[in-house]
Amino acid sequence: MKARLVFNSALRRLRHPTRHGIALTLAALPALFLIYVLALMPFTPGIGDIRKARVDRPALIMSADGKLLAEFKPVNREWVSLKQISPYMVDALVATEDRRFYEHHGIDWRRTASAALHTFSGDRQGGSTITQQLARNLYPDDIGRAPTLTRKLKEAITAFKIEAVYSKDQILETYLNTVPFLYNAYGVEMAARTYFGKSADQLDILESATLVGMLKANSVYNPVLNPERALQRRNTVLGQMTKYGKLKPDAYGWLKRQPLNVDFELQTTSPGAAPHFSAQLRKWLIAWADRSGYNIYADGLVVHTTIDSRLQAMATQAIDWQTNQLQWIANDTWNERTGCGPGNDLFQTFIRQTSDYRAARDAGQSDQAALTKLGTNPTFVRTLCRSKTQIQAGFVAIDPRNGDIKAWVGSRNFSDEPFDHVQQARRQPGSTFKPFVYGAAFADGARPGDTIVDRNVAIPLSEHAIWRPTDAEPPTGRPMTLRDALAYSRNRVTAQLMQKEGSEKVARLARAMGVRESPLEAVPSLALGTSPVTLKEMVSAYSTIANRGAYIEPRMVTRIEDHDGKVLAEFASASPEQALPAGAAQTLVDVMRDVVNRGTGAGIRNRFGIRADVAGKTGTTQGNTDSWFILMHPQLVAGAWVGFDDARVTLGNDYWGEGAHSALPMVGAFYDMALRSRVIDPRAQFNPETRPPRTVRARRHRHFLFWQF
Repeated sequence: MKARLVFNSALRRLRHPTRHGIALTLAALPALFLIYVLALMPFTPGIGDIRKARVDRPALIMSADGKLLAEFKPVNREWVSLKQISPYMVDALVATEDRRFYEHHGIDWRRTASAALHTFSGDRQGGSTITQQLARNLYPDDIGRAPTLTRKLKEAITAFKIEAVYSKDQILETYLNTVPFLYNAYGVEMAARTYFGKSADQLDILESATLVGMLKANSVYNPVLNPERALQRRNTVLGQMTKYGKLKPDAYGWLKRQPLNVDFELQTTSPGAAPHFSAQLRKWLIAWADRSGYNIYADGLVVHTTIDSRLQAMATQAIDWQTNQLQWIANDTWNERTGCGPGNDLFQTFIRQTSDYRAARDAGQSDQAALTKLGTNPTFVRTLCRSKTQIQAGFVAIDPRNGDIKAWVGSRNFSDEPFDHVQQARRQPGSTFKPFVYGAAFADGARPGDTIVDRNVAIPLSEHAIWRPTDAEPPTGRPMTLRDALAYSRNRVTAQLMQKEGSEKVARLARAMGVRESPLEAVPSLALGTSPVTLKEMVSAYSTIANRGAYIEPRMVTRIEDHDGKVLAEFASASPEQALPAGAAQTLVDVMRDVVNRGTGAGIRNRFGIRADVAGKTGTTQGNTDSWFILMHPQLVAGAWVGFDDARVTLGNDYWGEGAHSALPMVGAFYDMALRSRVIDPRAQFNPETRPPRTVRARRHRHFLFWQF
């Protein structure tokens, strides 16, 4: 009953307020407002964060030999000091955006009040100072952009904090280096290069006024797309400069009649010497930085990688050289008269996958009419043909002794093809998978001189399916040694050896040796490389062979330092895992020497003249879809894949489609350069024990007997 009386009394006071009550209410409003402001302060950026935000210190990615590989920048921006910015730019900015900039402490109360009055009268105006705009630019997530009181208060609080930390010149410098100007150009330096082909310190008064004019609305006052509006806005800026004493009236009269004189050119960031490697590293580094409390864009981290800039340049050069030659062959095969002609069923399929075809069908055209119309359009055909028939390649090199990745080229050109054919692409490895079968056999006690009859075989896969592996050469019907079978890459002999060892065992061995991410289907045909894998996995597995059977996880980074050189983290090589017995690995290396001495990889010796102790394997998949070659040296294992992004496209040439003629030259040219320049030691040898004693070689051959299916 008492509570009800109190409530009714309060209700009467609200219905019939007294002067005293009104005075108390009015007095309480500022206090309530102050409490609200104080409550918002923890939800605005801290002073320490503001200091860090101004420092544009991207992570520097360094090669093992001390060369800069890349800078991790969040946007396309080059920070310049205020002294490196034209004074016309500063005058135009202050006169147009915040004429009392040097007088206020973050908030221009007179301008804010004027803007509020105009807004209440229906003429909405902005009252933000340069400092407030900077607050929005630096902290869009913390402050937001919604037209609410809370947002404006957060913006004001942050502006006060910025003014407490920065000098006026620092605020101008930060603002001019962070403001966007379209076309991925951030900051005045990139804007000057993009729109006028010069640096920020060379901007004249007209160019400065044009760029400042864009700040009101980038797209609306874009001098490239909307030159008339941009010209009008530029002249408005010149008028403001005249009004506030930064420009003489007679000069304004002449300047406003001048054209824009835009010299537009998009500014692209340099992809660096190892762009695909850097792209993978960025993902890893972001995760590490998040866990460790660092910012890869602002803390000036120096990341020391395993890449050797010399080997990286050699790998890039080798890929450029070989893919340019292969592209001539591809262009001859896929021209507008033959491969890319409307009569080619595959090219018709490509046409049907385009948006132009779908648009034609949506417009009511029949399938044949749409194909005919598009197939006879030379521009359309040329563009589609080129997009489908560009040769692609991947290359990676690893030091088998510690797992260090020394070179990584993910495609012919990162700008045209950012897709990474080293780690992202999964393709059938073909005969480069065979060493896992022979490694399993040697681990079980088989010897290189043991023989299997080279004959036709039929291997049942299920009740109704039979696999009949074939070779380019007819079967001899005679025993063939395991050494010769691997050297000459015989499918029939390898399939029989796979039967003896078992698909599961071979799959387990391949996984242990380095094929650890791609799923392997444990079926007989796995022996011939039918399960897609990545190039990085295969080269890592071959590194296990070269490292006496011990797998070491590939390593990208050795250490991370701060910008003063203090070591923040070190990353040692992973502990080796014995995946293949050392003796079996040594035997496998010795057998794979014969691949390059006299087998399918002989081009390494007779074409490139490489005399170092190397061993390797070629690989070609069915229909010449994928071409591979991997070569082992005691200090470096490198491999290349060549093909097309669309596996249905091939070179249409049995000779050039083979790994020995498409992928091998890349690896051969790379090693030739690396050995000649002594980046790797031409005298280095695998352990002498890898060559079996003569008494072992001279033993009587054993024969593996198999039932005829």
